[in-house]
Parts: sequence; C-alpha cells; structure tokens
Amino acid sequence: MSQLAFTLRINEDHYYLEVYIDPFNKRIRVDDYRGNLNQVLSKAEDLVKQNQAEKLIIKGRKEDTIGFFEWGLQPEAMVDHYFLGSDAYFYSKYYSADRKKNDHWITEDGIIKSIYQLNKTETKTLPPKEYELIRLDESHASMLSGLYRQVFQIYPTPLNDPDYIIKTMKDGTIYYAYFHQGEIVSAASAEINDFYKNAELTDCATLPEHRKYGLMKMILKELEGELKRRGIFCAYSIARSLSFGMNAVLYQLGYAYRGRLMNNVYIYDKLENMNMWVKNLSSC
Repeated sequence: MSQLAFTLRINEDHYYLEVYIDPFNKRIRVDDYRGNLNQVLSKAEDLVKQNQAEKLIIKGRKEDTIGFFEWGLQPEAMVDHYFLGSDAYFYSKYYSADRKKNDHWITEDGIIKSIYQLNKTETKTLPPKEYELIRLDESHASMLSGLYRQVFQIYPTPLNDPDYIIKTMKDGTIYYAYFHQGEIVSAASAEINDFYKNAELTDCATLPEHRKYGLMKMILKELEGELKRRGIFCAYSIARSLSFGMNAVLYQLGYAYRGRLMNNVYIYDKLENMNMWVKNLSSC
C-alpha cells in the first residue's frame, strides 16, 4: 500500500465518518463523525484491519465517552473549544503490544513538571535586524522543503516535497518563516479547520545555529495574530514530548498542557510521544 496519507469521507444511511488514513505512521485517525456511534466505531476498526494499522485515534465528544470505553478506547489528550466551542477528547486504541509499550513516559512526566516551574514573565526581545519575518507563498515551497529536509530526517508528513507544501497552501495552511541572508532558517505553519474554527500550529523547525534568538516564539505569535484576524480562537500544538525546548516555548507563550499521545508518529529515528498544548486566543 502507498505510504502517502489521505482523507476518506464515508456517508452511510446511519452515520458519517471523516477519517485520515496514515500508512507511514501505521495509524487511523477519525477527525469527525456523526450518527450511530457503534457503526462509526465498527467501520473505524474495519479500516484499522484493512490498513494493518497499529493505532486508532478518534477526536471525540465528551458525551460519547461511555461508548468509546465500551469499544476499548481511552482518552489521551484534549483540546478545549475544538468543535465550535465544545471540547474535543482524543481517544486511542492500540492493536499491537509493541505500540502500547513506552520507555520514556516517566522522563516526559519530569519534563512537564520542570516546564511548569519556568518563569512565564515575557521579555520583549527581537532577533537581530538581519532576520526578516515573511508570510510564505507557493514560490517559497522549494526553499521551505529544504529547511525541513535539513532539520528532520524522518517526519510524519512529506514536508521535504515542495509539491506537498504547495498542496497544503492551496488547502488553506499558512506558513511564516524567518529569512537570514536570503535563506529560510526557521518556519512554522497554522493548519486551519475553517468549519470548526480551530487551528493546529505545527511544522516548527529552526536550524540549530539560529536557535538562540527566539525565532520560533515570534513566528508563533505572528501566526496567532493571523488566526485572531480570521476569527479563530482555538489554537493547539502537538510537540515532541522529549523536546524540552519546544514544550517550554509553548508554555511560555501561554499554552496549557492537555495530555500526551503515546507512540503517535515517526520523527527522527523512532515513534515519538507527543504532548498536546492548547491556547484560547480570545483571552490574550
């Protein structure tokens, strides 16, 4: 089967299902559903078997919790106000013993504890004048894919492919980046869900030699401003649980920790646990 992920929309007599088939990360993610919950979950498990997936994730509603429990799903994380103001809970189920094992959980708990002891007092510092912050368009796709190739050997989505980046831009994803001497050295994006009015801040990458200037904080602030101008106030970001730096950036920008998705995606050389961070942009 192809390693490229794709979205499937299934409209039946008694239910609707929008599901993300993700062969590379060996998972199935239900992004939306309505109708008969048992039929939704039965179809989701059929897709798990068909695609030999090891993990099922469902963005669920609180009122369906008992139904998810009955099918063996457990909540791992949540996003406040995800569904037009109602909270989303990320329920998961594992289909292989190895996918359910993890050696880093206690270490990652310690990282969260340390981050919550950091000082959130904001110091207003701007990077040196040689750095320029720009909203990217399709003409920057090749250069942007080059940044992602340098930073990530393995990544959950094919950001090393300029055509993929152009497709995401056409689908509404916004990218901002810092340029230094004509090259992109730091970038991030906002993947917008226009129907439910939320956005995931993602694809954060900075070249190591440029990480001392707080570039990522400035990019994320710019993205937040863009979201607020569009009337989108639910922002969330999913960060590698072992990355103290990225989790600390989100905490100091006012994001709150909302759980951990275990063995969620392949980044660098292994499956990574991912921390969920959420911010209500209407309060800032």
